[in-house]
Amino acid sequence: MKTIAVIGGGITGITTAYALVKQGFDVTVIERHRYAGMETSFANGGQLSASNAEVWTHWSTLLKGMQWILKNDAPLLINPKPTWHKLSWFGEFIANIPHYEKNTIETAKMAIAAREYLFSWAQEEGIDFDLKHEGILHIYRDKASFSHAGKVSKLLAKGGLDRRAVTPDEMRAIEPTLAGTYYGGYFTESDSTGDIHKFTHDLSLAIEKLGVKTLYEQSVEKIGSDGKRVHITLNEAGRSHVVGFDKAVICAGVASRQLAAQLGDLVNIYPVKGYSITVNLLDAQSQNGAPTVSLLDDETKLVTSRLGVDRFRVAGTAEFNGFNKDIRADRIKPLIDWVEQCFPNVATRSVVPWAGLRPMMPNLMPKVGPGSKPNVFYNTGHGHLGWTLSATTAQMVANVIASN
Repeated sequence: MKTIAVIGGGITGITTAYALVKQGFDVTVIERHRYAGMETSFANGGQLSASNAEVWTHWSTLLKGMQWILKNDAPLLINPKPTWHKLSWFGEFIANIPHYEKNTIETAKMAIAAREYLFSWAQEEGIDFDLKHEGILHIYRDKASFSHAGKVSKLLAKGGLDRRAVTPDEMRAIEPTLAGTYYGGYFTESDSTGDIHKFTHDLSLAIEKLGVKTLYEQSVEKIGSDGKRVHITLNEAGRSHVVGFDKAVICAGVASRQLAAQLGDLVNIYPVKGYSITVNLLDAQSQNGAPTVSLLDDETKLVTSRLGVDRFRVAGTAEFNGFNKDIRADRIKPLIDWVEQCFPNVATRSVVPWAGLRPMMPNLMPKVGPGSKPNVFYNTGHGHLGWTLSATTAQMVANVIASN
C-alpha cells in the first residue's frame, strides 16, 4: 500500500486526508500545532459560498486598492513597502486579469461540487458544525455596485449557480433584523454557513478512526524528493528526525510556497491577512437581533454567519502585509462598528477578535495537482474560499493520486 504524507492540518489537509484514506491509501497528516484547524481554519467568516466565487483579478480591485492605500480602516490595505514577493505576486495578478471571467465560472463550478462532498462527509461521520441552510444575501448600497453584481450573476449562472436579484423590501423579508438603507441585493438560497473549526476538528477525529496517522506538534524543517520517495525532516520538541513516504501532498497554506521551492516548484502564494470577530450573544435581545441569514456587504467587504444560538461571526478585509499576524485595533473596530450600525439590537460587549493569513495565488485559483516531481502533489492556495472549495479540491487531488 502506498504511503502518503499530507503536510498541513487545516481544512484543506484534513479533507485531503479523508478523501485519500477513503480510497485505501496509508495516510499520515503532519501538523505543527497540537490540534487540527488552529490557523486560517480557526475563525473565518463561516460561509460555504458559491455566490462569492467571483475572483479578484479585475481592474476595479486594483483601483480600489489605490484609493484605499492610505486608509488604515479600508477593506483592502496594502503595505506600500516593496518586496520581491509582493511585486511578483501583483505582476502575476495583473497578468491574470484577462482570465477573470473563465476563472470565476470555474470557481463557481468547484464550489457547487464541493457542497455535495462536504455535506455527505459530515452526515457519514456524524459531524455537527452549526450548519445553516439559510442562503446568503449580498447587499448593495449603490446602483454601480448592484449593476456589477448583475454581471457577476451571469457568470455564476454559467457555472451552474442560481442567484436572484431582490429589492430592498424583499431583503427585509429575507432578513428582518438588517438595518440601513440599500439599493438592492442578490440572494443565493442554495448557499449555507457553518463553523469551519468544528468541522475540521471533528473530521480530524474521524480520519484517525479510519486509520490515518497524525503527527501533531511536529513542524517540517526540510523536504525533498528523488521521484520515488519523499524525505521529510521534522522537528518535534526541538529534536529533528527524518521520515519517508512514497508520496506527499502539500496542503500547508501560506507555508506552501517555501516547501514548494525546496521541491523545485514555484507556487507563488501570498499571505493575505483577514480579520474576524465572534460576537457572543449573551442575552435574548442580542440573540433575536442577530441575523440568521448570512450576509455579504459589498461596500465593506464583510461577511457574516450565525453559529448556533449564541454566536455571530463577522469577517473580512484583506491586508497585504507579509506574514504579520498582529491583530490591529484599527482593523477590528470597523467590524464592531458595522455590527452596531446594521444590527443595533446586538450587544457588542463580548467580542473575540482574530486574524488569519489566507494562502492566495495570483490568479485566485487553488493549486491542485502534481508538482514537477512525480510523487509530489499540491492542494493549496485557496485564498478566501478555502472552506467553500476544500472538499472538492480534496477529492480532485485524491483522484489524481489514485490514477497516478
